[in-house]
Amino acid sequence: MDEKKLEQVVHGYTVSEHGKRVDALLRTRGVISSLCFVEIKTHKTELLQKQPYRSGCWAPSAELSGGVSQVQGTVALAAESIRTKLSLADETGSPTGEEAYNYMPKSFLVVGSLQEFVGDHGVNQERYRSFELFRRNVMSPEIITFDELFERAKFIVEQHET
Repeated sequence: MDEKKLEQVVHGYTVSEHGKRVDALLRTRGVISSLCFVEIKTHKTELLQKQPYRSGCWAPSAELSGGVSQVQGTVALAAESIRTKLSLADETGSPTGEEAYNYMPKSFLVVGSLQEFVGDHGVNQERYRSFELFRRNVMSPEIITFDELFERAKFIVEQHET
């Protein structure tokens, strides 16, 4: 939204409420633009607890589940303050004519690495299954690991070069 930085305040601080920032507030590019919210952790963030919750079943780490809650809370607060449409203005406050809609915006949590599930002799299938079942059943945000994001970006660049 702001070409200078990704991080944006999406819900302002007042006497009665805390403010809320998102690591990246983006908008889609198309005939109609929509808002997109992104929280970014680190590639070293653990995806699952160290010990199984039950035999063969690992719970998401506190950082992963907390990150999901953080994004969901940010989007909910943005829905209150932005409502349905954000009309953009320049640094002087003049309208730019650009708009971005806020109907059920996409959101992403970029966190960790799938390398966490790879050992010396292959993939720990039970841990990987626990992670995939968790993230595939979280509707919003979409959970993507740093290595997956890198591969997506690499594919896009390679396709653009050909």
